[in-house]
Amino acid sequence: MPIDILMPALSPTMEEGNLAKWLVKEGDSVSSGDVLAEIETDKATMEVESIDEGVIGKIFVEAGTEAVKVNARIAVILEEGEDASAISSEAPTAKAESEKPAPAKSEAAPANMPAPAKAESGSSGDRVFSSPLARRLAKESGIDIAAVKGSGPRNRVIKRDVEEAIASGGTTASAQTAPTAKAAAAPTSAPSGMLDDAVLKLYADDSYELVPHDGMRKTIAARLTEAKQTIPHFYLTIDCDLDALLALRSQLNAAAPKDSEGKPAYKISVNDMVIKAHALSLRAVPEANVSWSAGGMLKHKHSDIGVAVSIPGGLITPIITRAEEKSLSTISSEMKDLAKRARDRKLQPQEYQGGTSAVSNLGMFGVKDFAAIVNPPHGSILAVGAGTQQAVIKDGAVAAATIMSVTLSTDHRAVDGALGAELMQAFKGFIENPMSMLV
Repeated sequence: MPIDILMPALSPTMEEGNLAKWLVKEGDSVSSGDVLAEIETDKATMEVESIDEGVIGKIFVEAGTEAVKVNARIAVILEEGEDASAISSEAPTAKAESEKPAPAKSEAAPANMPAPAKAESGSSGDRVFSSPLARRLAKESGIDIAAVKGSGPRNRVIKRDVEEAIASGGTTASAQTAPTAKAAAAPTSAPSGMLDDAVLKLYADDSYELVPHDGMRKTIAARLTEAKQTIPHFYLTIDCDLDALLALRSQLNAAAPKDSEGKPAYKISVNDMVIKAHALSLRAVPEANVSWSAGGMLKHKHSDIGVAVSIPGGLITPIITRAEEKSLSTISSEMKDLAKRARDRKLQPQEYQGGTSAVSNLGMFGVKDFAAIVNPPHGSILAVGAGTQQAVIKDGAVAAATIMSVTLSTDHRAVDGALGAELMQAFKGFIENPMSMLV
């Protein structure tokens, strides 16, 4: 019987995703393990593999379709001896490519539809079919969705259509309200579209380019706003002498084994050593290795350190799990792999979700010090500045030293000031006595 290929759930909370690309076409023969398509979320691009062999009988969802519901049927594989007449339009069968059930709160989508298309009434009273993402983008941008021409299946309005309407200065919902509406009392908070209109009026039409926000930037904005508004942040800054750490790093890198071409097996960075020091500090002060929850404090048994990595359009924090147990060379190798795959949007969800604390390092950009925003569910985040040559007092005399300023941001509900200070003292001890990290 035909085998349904369903939209997979790439994480426990995923409800929809974008079908970025098909790597096969109707009529192609496929085997188990063949990559069929690429699925995009706001953080990563994932591959859908075949678990059966056969022929691609029909593709229901075109490449580029956005907001496809989890478990919606996207294509069908025909087994040996079957033809297109065996393909039905009924709900997906039990023998499906994706066996993971959709989240409980997601709505079931018709099997032969690429994504749910909701009919709404625009300002003109006409019924408009559009994707959830298109409706959300139109609302945020103040665009009247009834005035947007749809290019999706059955003339459905999709994200691309709304973005084109924004770029071309499409009709906003606010522009179609009656003139008398301006006389009404101003709302306490203006819709985003109205705010955009007010901002754009400050500039000449040829002085800017309006670039619509992508899914990643919107997610980052929402999470940072929520974190800053709901987490009571507390900040602690400490200076660390880096000279001993820099000397040990040089020795370790010089001792790295080399291959036949003279390439070293590893090259440890200062950030690798910061990650290790932070992980060991959390182990030394376990009361600070916590996450706040309404039901109780989560006390973590290991130091899973998220590391902020800048990628096109935003940033992501892949996680070094059990960092307190790993050698510096292992942390270095894992970090290089995670950073590369993060920039290629190839991380698995479990590689950037969760964690117990985080490190954000802007020292390589010459930033001396800064304060980072706690990334839930973490209870803290370490902001690392540049190491700079400074005059210090050593043994009663002035001497030169490489000083690095580090600021700890904590969720004050979970880590109070004294506990945070204890954690910073432990961190400073590992940085200034780096040999203790090798024991």
